[in-house]
Amino acid sequence: MNKNKFLVGFVIVSSVLITSFVFYFYQVFFTENILVEKGDEVIIIEEDMSFKDLQDKVYDRGIVNDMLSFSFVAKILSYQDNMKPGLYLLEKDMTNLQAIRLLRSGNQIPTQITFNNVRLKSELAAKITDNVGADSTEFLALLENDSLINRYGFTSDNIMTMFIPNTYEVYYTTSAKGIFDRMYLEYEKFWNEERKAKAKALGLTPKEVSILASIVQAESIKSDEKPRIAGVYLNRLERNMALQADPSLVFAIGDFTMKRVLNVHKEVDSPYNLYKHRGLPPGPINLPEINSIDAVLNAEDHKYLYFCAKPDFSGYHAFATNLREHNKNAARYQNELNKSRIYK
Repeated sequence: MNKNKFLVGFVIVSSVLITSFVFYFYQVFFTENILVEKGDEVIIIEEDMSFKDLQDKVYDRGIVNDMLSFSFVAKILSYQDNMKPGLYLLEKDMTNLQAIRLLRSGNQIPTQITFNNVRLKSELAAKITDNVGADSTEFLALLENDSLINRYGFTSDNIMTMFIPNTYEVYYTTSAKGIFDRMYLEYEKFWNEERKAKAKALGLTPKEVSILASIVQAESIKSDEKPRIAGVYLNRLERNMALQADPSLVFAIGDFTMKRVLNVHKEVDSPYNLYKHRGLPPGPINLPEINSIDAVLNAEDHKYLYFCAKPDFSGYHAFATNLREHNKNAARYQNELNKSRIYK
């Protein structure tokens, strides 16, 4: 009788323990534990991050509700030894099993790289690597690697024309070289047969179009005026006239705070001084936006050879077909600069 009672007690206790264990196992693996009170969260796993670093990150941001169970599942699935860098989306009410499996799989979400308002290679390197793990100094080294850029058909002077300002999706783990290669593919895609044909009709290569577009972009913030400005420069090129582009001269001097170009500035010895040198400069003075490039490709057909800013500071320009008319327009603008005490 006592033996039967013992067996019954043993069975009851064992059943309770097994039930408790199964319930705990279920809780640990299959109960929602991620972002219980928040929405979806994006988390970055860096290349050299340890599991302890990850624990600290999700704890500090309040992403995991129960850290003990999260760490237990990670241990069971050997995640500590299989961490993969990248950008991951942890969705609200994910279970530990779902979260660890996602992180362990390396199934990351893309991120976006955007670059515009760029003049210098160092600025491009900083902006293009801003949302990825690649190092800006490594990317800058690629931009200055002559043997590399020559293989792509560019030179140190014109390599910046390969980068078409836009927003692109890449993975966080994309290397500096990977981004470089991707931008070349985007360049090839951008310069389709239609754009190449338009460039050829102007007597320019795609690189030369981008160089001219960079000057047009620096001359005006008014998109509707850019094709007319492009037409002026194309007329000058056709007549072998010096372009006399102030923005290119400013680029040569390197002082981008200048508001007024003086005669002394025009003496600087630089291939970007288009008062001294005829034709286009050896490279772009900024990264021209797509609308600036297309403004050159679709330039206005007119007889203007000169233009200067309007004295109302509207951002628009006064155009002229002859030097006498242009000098009058320039005098009006210079008078307004003097009245506004803008001397340099």
